Amino acid sequence: MDGKILVTGGAGYVGSHVAMALADAGLVPIILDDFSSSSRAVLPRLSALAGRTVEHVEADVRDTAALRKLFHDHPIAAVIHCAGLKGVGDGETRPLAFWDVNVGGTMALAEVMGEAGVARLVFSSSATVYGQPESLPVGEDAPLKPNGVYGRTKRAAEDFLRDLTRANPNWRIALLRYFNPAGAHPSARIGEAPLGRPDNLVPLLCRIAGGGFGELAIFGSDWPTEDGTGVRDYLHVQDLAEGHLAAIRFLATAPGATAFNLGMGRGWSVLEVVRAFEAACGRRIARSFVPRRPGDVACYYADPARAEALLAWRARRDLDAICADAWRWQLAGGGY
Repeated sequence: MDGKILVTGGAGYVGSHVAMALADAGLVPIILDDFSSSSRAVLPRLSALAGRTVEHVEADVRDTAALRKLFHDHPIAAVIHCAGLKGVGDGETRPLAFWDVNVGGTMALAEVMGEAGVARLVFSSSATVYGQPESLPVGEDAPLKPNGVYGRTKRAAEDFLRDLTRANPNWRIALLRYFNPAGAHPSARIGEAPLGRPDNLVPLLCRIAGGGFGELAIFGSDWPTEDGTGVRDYLHVQDLAEGHLAAIRFLATAPGATAFNLGMGRGWSVLEVVRAFEAACGRRIARSFVPRRPGDVACYYADPARAEALLAWRARRDLDAICADAWRWQLAGGGY
């Protein structure tokens, strides 16, 4: 592909792995990030892994002046839009920020892309757009009924991007609905580095096994699942990154907006994940059961058949690989 691929939020957890996957494929990523929830220290690590400098621009995705300068100064061929705020609980307490960044940032980016004549976009969405699933596995045509601010902002951004493709057939957009990304790069040089106590299960297990926190609180032991704990679809972040690469290639010949589930297509219970992580780290994870959280569901996993059919993509790394790579990252310091 001629030109560079802009990765917004490219210093973050998913974005850094996407940038690395692009570089590994011989493409040229350029990162846009304001480092509000990421670290500049990821940049030299990416460059070292890539064997060449990975360029970056420090700016907020809502800053149209900075975006215009970036598109003027660099031959951008396509954009992978990972910049945004995430976190179900955080969204409920900061709705203005979530709508401003997740929807407003997407609109600002699309405005400048349109001015520059760049119409190939991969959008980082989320399985939270489905809300409570009516049936399993969850397919892309399932009703979109998000039950929180975060999911609603992702659905609104998707709606906006679909409107763009209806108004202008030049736009080619892939809407990637992530399930539960986890794990780290096998080099242990880049990975997930949340601030404070992690919200997600695998990084929390890393911190507990590393001595950072006392025990794991499991929300509910009486779910209608095989062992009574909630079941989720965990996807290795390397597989997720490769899904973005497949989407960029798909958009070379695919007009309109197409949604894709990126997931394993099966679920693991909390206790199954804990046991796999204990095997990876060789330590016992202390845990206790606490009441269910409002809004949680018993079981949730993707139907990834569309991604396999149209993107020639499927997740190849299993739960053991997720846990092994996450623990290797933790042993290397688990941060930047």
